[in-house]
Amino acid sequence: MRDRLIRLIYENAFKYSEEPVFKLVSGRMSNYYFNCKTVTLNPEGMYLTGNIIFEMIRTLSVIKAVGGLTLGADPIANAVAYTSYLKGVPLEAFVVRKTAKSHGTMQWIEGNVESGDKVVIVEDVITTGKSTIEAITKSKEAGLEIMKVIALVDRQEGGYEAIAEVMGNIGVNYKLVEAVITRDDVMALYQGK
Repeated sequence: MRDRLIRLIYENAFKYSEEPVFKLVSGRMSNYYFNCKTVTLNPEGMYLTGNIIFEMIRTLSVIKAVGGLTLGADPIANAVAYTSYLKGVPLEAFVVRKTAKSHGTMQWIEGNVESGDKVVIVEDVITTGKSTIEAITKSKEAGLEIMKVIALVDRQEGGYEAIAEVMGNIGVNYKLVEAVITRDDVMALYQGK
């Protein structure tokens, strides 16, 4: 499944240019770009993502939910929640907003989670780790206990290390930060064309 997911990401989510033409969220320009929504919103991509990440967290029997910062984490969390139900171990999905809701309950977190629940934070692409750290911070402020962080793609540009440091600061083993696929996995396909 992982090999097929790498292939899907390479074929549908990865763009490369000899010149740095892709502007990242950080404002930095890059030679390559990952738009994982083309895979995580695709039926096969959803199936693969949901199954792979579910298997990565299945042994953490105390987990109540999986989620992360909207929009990149949403289809991943939904795929994992759907897969978990089919496998007989239902997990909730939740969303961390980029800004608090401006009306009604004015909350940052959407979903069936509450203070004390143990959760897994997911992300589509890690570059600097800023979005994932924001999801961790807002989840902690809501009283959620983060047990693991999983990114679909790690660009291998320092984000993993930044997230691991934050996780260590909140008392979670840095080894509980994982990526399904790395930039090197995709570049191997690109170079082998």
